[in-house]
Amino acid sequence: MEINRKEVFRYLGYGRTEPDSQIKDLAESCIAELEREAVPRAVSRVYPLILGQNGAIDGGCFQTVSRNLWKNLKDCTEIIVFAATLGTGADHLIRKYMQLEMSRAVVLQAAATAMLEDYCDELCREQQETCEKEGLYLRPRFSPGYGDFPLNVQEDILSALEAGKRIGIKLTDSLLMVPTKSVTAVMGVSPKPYRCDVKGCEACQKADCLYRR
Repeated sequence: MEINRKEVFRYLGYGRTEPDSQIKDLAESCIAELEREAVPRAVSRVYPLILGQNGAIDGGCFQTVSRNLWKNLKDCTEIIVFAATLGTGADHLIRKYMQLEMSRAVVLQAAATAMLEDYCDELCREQQETCEKEGLYLRPRFSPGYGDFPLNVQEDILSALEAGKRIGIKLTDSLLMVPTKSVTAVMGVSPKPYRCDVKGCEACQKADCLYRR
C-alpha cells in the first residue's frame, strides 16, 4: 500500500504549498517507521437497507435519521458496513514521539491518517470490483460524524461487526475509537447502473474545514 504523500502534507496544513526538503525528508522517515509498525486490518458485513421518510434509515444493524446519508444511499437496496484500523502499533509510535520529539509525532499523525485513508480506498476498490461483477454499483463510503450522520451510530456498527473481537477496535464513553487510527463507514449498494467515486471531503458539507481537499 503506497501512502499518498500529497495527502500527508495536506493533513499537515500545507494545502497547495510545497513543503521544503527538510519536511519531505522527515515525512519519508516517518512513513518508513509507520509502515514497520502499523498492521492494517478490516472487517465488513452486508445488511439490507430500508429508507423511510424524512431521512429515516434502517440499515439492519443500526437505525438513524440522517438526510445526508439518506441522499447518499438513495436507490440502494443494501449496504456494506465496515470498520478498519491501523492497529495499536501506530498509536504506540505516535505516543512515544509525543514524549520525545513533538515535530515527528505531528508528522506521524498526518502520515497515519493518510495511510488509513489509502487503506480504506483500497478496500472500497475491492468491494467495488466485487459488486460490479454481480451487476451492482457501490456508493462512496460515508462515516458516522460526516454531515448529520450521528457519531453514536458507531456503537451499533462496531457491535454488529464484532470489531473488538475480530480486529481490536474498542469504543470509549466519549465515542472515540481505540486504536485512534480507526474508522467505520457505510457504503450503499445499488442495482442502478451508475456509481460515484467522490471521497469523504467532497461528500462533506463543512466547506471551511482546514484539511479540505
